[in-house]
Amino acid sequence: MPAHAESNVTGEEITISPEEAVKPNPKDLASTENTIPKISDSTGFAATIDRQIHDETIGPQEVINIGSDDLWGRIKNGYAIPDSTSSLVARHENWYSSRPDYIKRMVERSQRYLFHIVEEVEKRGMPTEIALLPMIESAYNPQAYSTSHASGIWQFVPSTGKYFGLKQNWWVDNRRNVIIATDAALTYLQKLHGMFGSWDLALAAYNAGEGTVGRAIERNRKLGLATNYENLNLPVETKNYVPKLQAIKNLMTNPGKYGLKIQTIENTPYFTKILAPAQIDAHLAAKLAEISDDEFSALNPSNNRPVISNNGDKHELLLPILSAQTFRGNLANYTKPLVSWKTYLTKRGERMESIAAKFGIQLAKLRHINSLPSQNKIKNASTILVPNDNKADVNVSKSTPADDAHHQIITQQDSENLSADTFDNVNLEKNTGHNNAEIEPEKHLSVTHKVKKGETMHTIAKKYGVSVQQIVEANSLKSNAINSGQLLTIDSSIEQQISTKRNQTHIRGKSKMTITKKKRHHIPKN
Repeated sequence: MPAHAESNVTGEEITISPEEAVKPNPKDLASTENTIPKISDSTGFAATIDRQIHDETIGPQEVINIGSDDLWGRIKNGYAIPDSTSSLVARHENWYSSRPDYIKRMVERSQRYLFHIVEEVEKRGMPTEIALLPMIESAYNPQAYSTSHASGIWQFVPSTGKYFGLKQNWWVDNRRNVIIATDAALTYLQKLHGMFGSWDLALAAYNAGEGTVGRAIERNRKLGLATNYENLNLPVETKNYVPKLQAIKNLMTNPGKYGLKIQTIENTPYFTKILAPAQIDAHLAAKLAEISDDEFSALNPSNNRPVISNNGDKHELLLPILSAQTFRGNLANYTKPLVSWKTYLTKRGERMESIAAKFGIQLAKLRHINSLPSQNKIKNASTILVPNDNKADVNVSKSTPADDAHHQIITQQDSENLSADTFDNVNLEKNTGHNNAEIEPEKHLSVTHKVKKGETMHTIAKKYGVSVQQIVEANSLKSNAINSGQLLTIDSSIEQQISTKRNQTHIRGKSKMTITKKKRHHIPKN
């Protein structure tokens, strides 16, 4: 990821489930754009939207025969980075090849994005190995999130993301936007290549920061030593960074040699851009496209809320190629409101239970949608999302009419006065269709718990009605030991799946995991 290093000192790889989705730390957003636009509850909105579609142009097994219609062949033909001769390559080859399920999940995730990234890499005349870089950064998971708050497939930390214009606010985090973040990552890598003159040093700087690499080069120069990548005194993670990419390159080029079988990926676009209404429920957008919430979320992972909202008249969404026309036709015929949520200004000291009752929403869901997992009282007046009683296509029970003096839509001007509650006490978890009221109660709800002084794993497990083992597995912990201030992901969906058998320890479902790599981040130099 951009400008970070020194984790993973043992060289271990990160392991991510296909469904993991740990979100940014709110404190990362303190200096970013925090505008909360007004949410419209008007009807007939769909009829006024320009629905023009914009296509995005932008034991050992046998070795797979790569044809011209296979994206892997195209990538192989564009290799241009000299092979690493480091002894560390074999170590990483062994690690990856011994985990075929990990590779399978990673490749399955990559098939949505890989064609676009290869296209962009080729347009810039860059080596196609760069398209494999997200495999070692995030395992091609757009929801991947590190303990140093790096996010997205390219693992931008907040400061570097901001430097490259990646919007991070209450509604979106464009570090997770595949198109925007890819453009930023490739721009940064090109800049680093221009600075250091070789791709291995550019990759090292992408990982550790240009200052770290620059200082290592200068030290060697003063000592009369070679200044190539393998001879520099770099952090352990950075020393392993290029060998990891080389290992992935080798596995994808000749999987049969390592006892792997890699699924083919068609050398054609997976998604297309569409112009969508300025405000629409994520779940409804998926429904109109006739795709699953998971598929919609995978293509539009930058949304932090169940409402996709934009200050302008319209904005872009990504949909599978074959779903774009379906979305356009269904949107044209849709007559109900497009938004089933509205912003609500809370009072200081107001209880979450009272707000949930007022708007006819389950407390757990209200907390999850607003990323307030453990807050019972509102410390200061702040803005949250609540169901909109506008006969939208949701199954939320009818809300009680609110006090007009207390219930209002928040404008951009109002948002400037939002209290720290909105951000400092919020873990900005992405909320798409999983949080929509049509989802069965309590399913797919995950929260992030910040460990308080004196808490133990057992008290936390009891609080959320889950087992200690489930928390350990969901957070990839090696033991039950926890520290004050540590963030734990609690998947409340497992509450409905807990077996009465005491020997059942593994729960399959929507568990989220945090990448435990420690990241350093630096603002790139001009």
